[in-house]
Amino acid sequence: MPPELPRIQIIDDRFNQIVDADASIELVAGGMGFTEGCTWIHDGAYLIWSDIPNDRIMRWSESGGVSVFRQPSRNANGNAVDAQSNLLTCETSGRRVSIARPSEPETTLVDSYGGAPFTSPNDVIVKSDNTVWFSDPDYGALMEDQGHGQPPQQERNRVYRLDRSTDELTAVVEDLDKPNGLAFSPDESILYVSDSGATHGDDRPHHLVAFDVVDGKTLANSRVVCEVSPHVPDGLRVDTDGNLYVTSGDGVQVFTPVGEMLGKFLTPEIAANCCFGTPGRQTFFICATSSVWMVRLKSTGAYPF
Repeated sequence: MPPELPRIQIIDDRFNQIVDADASIELVAGGMGFTEGCTWIHDGAYLIWSDIPNDRIMRWSESGGVSVFRQPSRNANGNAVDAQSNLLTCETSGRRVSIARPSEPETTLVDSYGGAPFTSPNDVIVKSDNTVWFSDPDYGALMEDQGHGQPPQQERNRVYRLDRSTDELTAVVEDLDKPNGLAFSPDESILYVSDSGATHGDDRPHHLVAFDVVDGKTLANSRVVCEVSPHVPDGLRVDTDGNLYVTSGDGVQVFTPVGEMLGKFLTPEIAANCCFGTPGRQTFFICATSSVWMVRLKSTGAYPF
């Protein structure tokens, strides 16, 4: 058990519409190496998350407790589920996005761009049109204990879009330092990307960037929504009102769509990812370094998968 307990900090009264100030933030699991990629599996009603340095994906359910879901995981990071209940996983040392169809082992969905392998796929989301969007920063090359330590063969860090109907892979973001967490607005007209460049330099970015989604395929009108500190923005989620839940050095910071901070879920360790889960999508899960937490909300997660 971490030495401190998480708590809720209300900054704007509107945060009371999201969570009760005295809501209990409960421990799901502790003793992990570094938790990431939490995702609720609706077909089975359980939570999974990546434990990157321990090379495994973990599983939790109310009835079954905590168990190992997949090991080895090739240092899995971000996870997502599509409408067909397939599990998509960003593999840091595997340098690919894998796909595991229900009751089948994982296989490669995509592993290269322009004839060269990815550096270290980090976060992945699935749009309602079944396209797959994922980030590929260079953390796997920079952090050998959580990746592979090999020099990148891509000349820059990017966000990609994979059209599974045609297998067309396109780069949709090429000008961020370290593109990391991803989330769409509820109507999918905006893509949010966290830029966590400041992990490797105090003068580098630590903000959330929004892009307009044009014709469901390309991005335009890049703008900074909010600066995030301490540490950097990492994984993020959106509720049905468009509010942004952004992981950071002190927990999860919650912003309006225009970047007004409403409140925080303060955690005793750095938070790296979060998700909505359980039937109704009103339970909020937080991956915070060695631990995973959950809290019941009044708000509702924006996506059914």
